[in-house]
Amino acid sequence: MPEKLKRVLIVDDNDVMRTLLRAILRSENQFEVVGEARNGLAAVEMNERMKPDIVCLDVVMPEMDGLEALRAIKQKRPETQVVMITGTPSAGNVQEAMSLGANGFIIKPFNAARIIDTLAALPPLPAGY
Repeated sequence: MPEKLKRVLIVDDNDVMRTLLRAILRSENQFEVVGEARNGLAAVEMNERMKPDIVCLDVVMPEMDGLEALRAIKQKRPETQVVMITGTPSAGNVQEAMSLGANGFIIKPFNAARIIDTLAALPPLPAGY
């Protein structure tokens, strides 16, 4: 029986970054991109509606930043695995994201191997999820 694809929601206000992430994930046979959002507000709404396994979440975005969105996502669906993605890393952002329940952190610029390795290393989803 084939392994269930991990459902991924991509959240980034930069169109090029979303396109690049989508292409990387679609090139692998272990992920299915189920949606894309441009800001944290849309990410929170789409996370509830689409119920992805993984959210790739940019930190700096308009309307609601990634840390606020992470907090809301984990409050409403704590089983969602969230990998933060940022071009402006700081020790404070990393610490806050991890304390809010982020499952990983990727620094831009990234390459395909870094994305795939990080998402593939996430722990298995709970039984019956």
